[in-house]
Amino acid sequence: MSKKLFLIIGAPGSGKTTDAEIIAKNNPNISHYSTGDMLRAEVASGSELGRKIDQYISKGLIVPIEIVINTITTAIKNAPTEVVIIDGYPRSIEQMVELDKYLQKHTDIELVSVIEVRVSEETARERVLGRARGEDDKEEVFNNRMKVYTEPLDAIRSFYEAKNLLHVISGEGSVEEVVAEMQNYIQSKI
Repeated sequence: MSKKLFLIIGAPGSGKTTDAEIIAKNNPNISHYSTGDMLRAEVASGSELGRKIDQYISKGLIVPIEIVINTITTAIKNAPTEVVIIDGYPRSIEQMVELDKYLQKHTDIELVSVIEVRVSEETARERVLGRARGEDDKEEVFNNRMKVYTEPLDAIRSFYEAKNLLHVISGEGSVEEVVAEMQNYIQSKI
């Protein structure tokens, strides 16, 4: 049985992880994994791989592609449900290309759609930093994460648009509104 995969991309503070978590809770036929959570879980396990991953995450750098692809494809295959949502992937053109290569070789995973939760930079900043504004270190980490997110964004959008897989949802509304829209869209595709 092939797995149906939905990828969710969005800026830090777009709410993508929360949205996906709620949808998976509401639908027993959907599993959700956050790339960041999976990598952090590996770090927490204290494994050698975890130590390697930590060297990147602790600096806010992108984890090497082989590690990430391995982590997410294993999770998809072991998921208890047919439908899997992964948020926070792809974060780079390289990640996108590698996943695409993987999907072409392995027909047991079908990429159904890439959902972009779009928010303005003001909204993202407000949600991530909230009242912590003016704390330079936090501000700097946010700016760095934002830059990492936006740099490859146009290329990622174009790639999935050309494959007719990109679906944009506004993340400006309340969590309930965004979740409802995303959930209806996913249901319409499965």
